[in-house]
Amino acid sequence: MKIFHTKFLILFVLAFTCLHVGAQQIKSPDDFLIGHDSLPKVFMVGMPFHFSYPNHDTYKIDKSKQVDILSPQKQKELKELLNYIAKFRPTKIAIEGSSKWNAMAKYREYKAGKSKPQPDETYQIAFWLMDKFKLDTVYTADAGNIVVDLYKSTDSTKYKPYLDSLTKDYDYAANDRYRAYYDYQTTVALKFPLLQVFKNMNSPKVLQRYYDAYLLGDFKLGDFRGADAMATKWYDRNLRILRNIQKLTTSPKDRILIIFGMAHVAILDNLFTSLPEYEYIKFNDLK
Repeated sequence: MKIFHTKFLILFVLAFTCLHVGAQQIKSPDDFLIGHDSLPKVFMVGMPFHFSYPNHDTYKIDKSKQVDILSPQKQKELKELLNYIAKFRPTKIAIEGSSKWNAMAKYREYKAGKSKPQPDETYQIAFWLMDKFKLDTVYTADAGNIVVDLYKSTDSTKYKPYLDSLTKDYDYAANDRYRAYYDYQTTVALKFPLLQVFKNMNSPKVLQRYYDAYLLGDFKLGDFRGADAMATKWYDRNLRILRNIQKLTTSPKDRILIIFGMAHVAILDNLFTSLPEYEYIKFNDLK
């Protein structure tokens, strides 16, 4: 009888142990990387088109197809877009510009009423939000790349032949299917309200495809030449932009609004999704 009870007890203990082990779950990396403290928040506005149409990108937009952001209708639509972005309540704003652009001098002229209305997202979005939330600084977060640095270095004559061969014919061009989509996107910007356009263009699928576009076309130049050109010219630039945003982050209470072109945001979206040190609020998830 004692043997029976002993066997029963052993079986019960083993069964309980198995159930307990089975109920345990393998921990996620986030259990180690993300604490319970608040994180600085980031929110990105990917520009479907630059309001001032500088046409510095590979894809050029003819003037006849450009949106007039200063027109009464688009200004009305812009107000709806601004009210949506304002829900984020930024404490810092980072724009696509370098220190040479002298954004703060332009803001002071804007505040003093000394500048004419400018069809530029820094004026139309960033400066408006600065006034609304009483912010005193706009941060320029754009960056160059290592190719430019090497061209400017004291040893540039050493690097130049290699860099010239690496970047020859590399102009970020994608394939024809993407060009057809870009053409369509241009018509969308003219026909639909701005908020609808921005929500569509900042959706996960569109951001993914803007990222993908750089893995086609010139990316396939040579064996690895296109890949190396992308890494050193384009990807490096966006990693540096991320680093600039990290440097302006000083508090877990920071709420950083980032206003950049779509192609930049497509890469930054991937990077911020991977970063455990920020709470990344995606454009269409804003409440």
